[in-house]
Amino acid sequence: QVQLVESGGGLVQAGGSLRLSCAASGFTFRRYAMGWFRQAPGKEREFVAAINWNGGNTRYVDPVKGRFTISRDNGANTVSLQMNSLKPEDTAVYYCAAGRRQYDSSASEAADFGSWGQGTQVTVSS
Repeated sequence: QVQLVESGGGLVQAGGSLRLSCAASGFTFRRYAMGWFRQAPGKEREFVAAINWNGGNTRYVDPVKGRFTISRDNGANTVSLQMNSLKPEDTAVYYCAAGRRQYDSSASEAADFGSWGQGTQVTVSS
């Protein structure tokens, strides 16, 4: 079955960096878009970034543009999120997600993704 396992979360001071990784298995990774979402305490899960099946198209939510970079390695079945210039408002549980449709280049909403990891906590102190 589909498995998505996130790693790389932790505690960092404002202005610092973290790199999240997601190891995928149980499906043909190279055919599906991948995404990162986050959920802060008391808030709904929100889209952060997505990358299409071949890495040629990326999308970001406005607050992270210029600070976060999503990338994928189709040979290693991994997707990563490099987070720089972190802010306290980036504090959340971050989730990796796999797209529902093969060869999708427009996935950017939760409904576009069908499988989710367990999440990794990111805490940014001020």
